[in-house]
Amino acid sequence: MFKNYLKIAWRNLIKNKIFSIANIVGLTCAFAVAILLSMTALFELSFDQFHENKDSAYQIYLTSQTPRGAETSTSNPVPLASALKEEVSGIKQITRSLSEDALVSYQDKDLDLDAEYVDAEFFSIFSFPVIAGNTNNPLPSKNSVAITEETATKMFGNTNVVGDVLQVKVGSDVYPFTISAVLENTPTNSSIDFDIVIPFENHPEFEANKDVWNSQFFPIYLQLEEGMTTEQFEVNSREFANLHYRGSIESDKRDGASPDENGQFKQFHLLPITDMHFVSFKEGKAETARTFPYLILGVAIVIIFIVCANFINMNIALSEKRLKEIGMRKTLGAVKKQLFFQFWMESVVVFLVSIGLGLLLSNLLIDPFKTLFVTKATFAEVTKPTIILLFAASIFIITLIAGGYPALIMSKLGTLRALKGKLDFGKNRLRNGLIVLQFAIAIILISGTLVLHGQIEFLRNKDLGYNKEQVVSIPLNGRKDSYAVIELLRDELTQNPDILSVSGSDSNLGLGKDGSITSSAMGFDYKGRGLITNALTVDYDYAKTLDIELLEGRMFDKKYSTDSLSLVINESMAKQFGEDDPLSIRINMDDAVTYSVVGVIKDYYFQDVKKEVQPLTLFLNRNWDLYYAYVKISPKNAAQSFDAIKTAWEKIEPQAEFLGSFLDENVDRTFKREKTLATIITSGSILGIILSCLGLFAISILVVAQRTKEIGVRKVVGASVSSVALLLTKDFLKLVGLAFLVATPISWYFLNEWLQNYASHVSLSPLFFVVAGLTATLIAFITVGSRTVKAASANPVKSLRDE
Repeated sequence: MFKNYLKIAWRNLIKNKIFSIANIVGLTCAFAVAILLSMTALFELSFDQFHENKDSAYQIYLTSQTPRGAETSTSNPVPLASALKEEVSGIKQITRSLSEDALVSYQDKDLDLDAEYVDAEFFSIFSFPVIAGNTNNPLPSKNSVAITEETATKMFGNTNVVGDVLQVKVGSDVYPFTISAVLENTPTNSSIDFDIVIPFENHPEFEANKDVWNSQFFPIYLQLEEGMTTEQFEVNSREFANLHYRGSIESDKRDGASPDENGQFKQFHLLPITDMHFVSFKEGKAETARTFPYLILGVAIVIIFIVCANFINMNIALSEKRLKEIGMRKTLGAVKKQLFFQFWMESVVVFLVSIGLGLLLSNLLIDPFKTLFVTKATFAEVTKPTIILLFAASIFIITLIAGGYPALIMSKLGTLRALKGKLDFGKNRLRNGLIVLQFAIAIILISGTLVLHGQIEFLRNKDLGYNKEQVVSIPLNGRKDSYAVIELLRDELTQNPDILSVSGSDSNLGLGKDGSITSSAMGFDYKGRGLITNALTVDYDYAKTLDIELLEGRMFDKKYSTDSLSLVINESMAKQFGEDDPLSIRINMDDAVTYSVVGVIKDYYFQDVKKEVQPLTLFLNRNWDLYYAYVKISPKNAAQSFDAIKTAWEKIEPQAEFLGSFLDENVDRTFKREKTLATIITSGSILGIILSCLGLFAISILVVAQRTKEIGVRKVVGASVSSVALLLTKDFLKLVGLAFLVATPISWYFLNEWLQNYASHVSLSPLFFVVAGLTATLIAFITVGSRTVKAASANPVKSLRDE
């Protein structure tokens, strides 16, 4: 019997080639895209899930009640970790961890590596397996380091390197370190990524700050003892916070801060390490939002839904041709169960063929997909046993619904009605509901695409307050002193008429090729008030190189020998001081040094373009290193100027990789997540529209078949082709109009919520939704109109002879 079902199913698929091909093509594309999107979403959701202690390991953050409201910080002072372990109960293990670049040398080879400065307990809290060397303690001494397998291969050509000595540049000095362990490469789904691990005590800021509580510059991770909850830890740590942050609390009280609901001005909180990849801090709280992967998964589900709705509608449309076959089968004794299984088997065959082709197509597209969507996801994400079982169950349910519903309708038909070829679906509520839902989804996706691209263009074209088109930023990743490198660049490029200026700072603008984003903040008292500012160390000609507008006073100048004690502030910082004459400001820091404000610059986006401009103070201090050089070039001959900069760099730092990039490229890299999201939504919109049109085309065939006689009669009594075509089309356009009314408020709500994540954003104009609605309407009109015009142009004699 089963074999017979398969034979008949195959014959019917061959007999109805157009419908079969349309179904298989639609399902194949949908499955391929859904597999790739699901792979990406599952990869994102898997971040930091590989750690064995993931259920008891946390990152610590501090919420402070300030006059400006609740603020959070994940940066901590050096003595905090050991003090917490000694004074607060419930902590099993604790580690400091700081990510920085490090220049590592072996013989004549230099590599700029991602370094992680950690305590020994780091490897007990996190799961980064050792493949060679000291497995129990990868960092047994202060002079030992652990490197990844990839680093070992790059540096030595093999992984048998335990005991070898590397030269590591720490601050401005170079020290020898012995390799004590080789680690597995950090997983691609790890929030903590490194090439080399160095004991924390070697960090250049360690010695000067090991007893200092107001210098905060690194995160801390801990593991709680069994049975200890995060709530208990927070309660246990309150007295500790009140004791060690007493001075800061008194300052906040003095300036008008209000305590939280527990009467605390400082409160430690714990963030699960599995939430680190998804967290953002707002109004003193950690908000974990897995919006991005769930949105990707949602698009995959939507595409599957659309194609399954099409399958149902196309099967119903096709069933008009098979009514007499059903009537004959019933006459010969076929029961409902047999008919149901026959139709369901045909659906299963189509789905199985489509799944096979979908897997093949997704395998062919995976490399360009990963490049386009900038993801490191692999098929390993969707080949886990649980995922395969879930997928198999989903396919069973989908075929039961998508194939079983038309089968159930057909098997319930009366024998006489089937033999007459009469198929009456009543008011077609389900069919119309599916069409409305399909096009509502399509309109939401189209409007989302328009707004996403609009926001990206808005940010890309926003005036950032500096010249991003003509400035090249270069990470200073070589052996030489940073200030010496900048001077050498000036000397090398001074004869080139297309090189206009050279400067440097300790932070990049945007995201450079080195992938590093840093920021530094500091607080101090001024006239009895506590002030907070971002701090930036710069070299001479900083404003000139970046074309930052000077509003008052002057920039740092070599003519003034005292400029190491001078400050330049931005507008936001000047407002925070609240002085009529900002150039009169004098600041006493640490009761030992007095700084004077000598200039005020216009606000510019020195941090993420998506955030508001914060108060900023520029320092000129040769004791603080610079990490980036900036070179301003003439708008003419940009390519030649870039090559000249690269040549000069290779002459100055021959062993260091040149990672120069234009600032507009850096800014574009900060939109990576938005661009990926826009690409996914755009692709989903295009595929959703195509699949919806396939279903609409099938329904138009069904409607035309049902109204064949009516068309003939109208033609005989004088109706024109256009009037008949419009009559047949308008019902579908009404459904698209209803979809627009349903989709617009939903789309507006979610897009408005998304735009609130940006300090400045594009206006949510009604034009976005009107264009989306008109696009869907036009596509639907073309799809249905092509079929209805053909039907209206047919010879009415043939239409009336249809019986």
